[in-house]
Amino acid sequence: MLRWLALILIALLIGLQVKLWVGDGGMRDLRAIRARVSEQQAENAKLKQRNDALHADVEDLKHGQDAVEARARSQLGLVKPGEVFYQVVNTPAGAASSAPPPASTVAPIPVPAPASSN
Repeated sequence: MLRWLALILIALLIGLQVKLWVGDGGMRDLRAIRARVSEQQAENAKLKQRNDALHADVEDLKHGQDAVEARARSQLGLVKPGEVFYQVVNTPAGAASSAPPPASTVAPIPVPAPASSN
């Protein structure tokens, strides 16, 4: 009788171990879930960095005229009265040559002079 009980308990232990290691919700699933969690945490960290940068940009635009001016100059190409804007066009990487660039690649954009109040 004791021998049968020992065999039943050993069989039950083996069955539980198999379920633990390869069954649904077992160690294999746990490893897959941990891998997905770490990937999601990395993605969240990247998005948090991006959000922080955007938040800082918004705060600069709300409270500083320098940021608004820098953005207007870089994105919209705006210039102040009396300034001359020069646009330098780079040649494509595949068309590199030793000849100087043609004169049309650097073109000043005329800005009207401020009106004098005589």
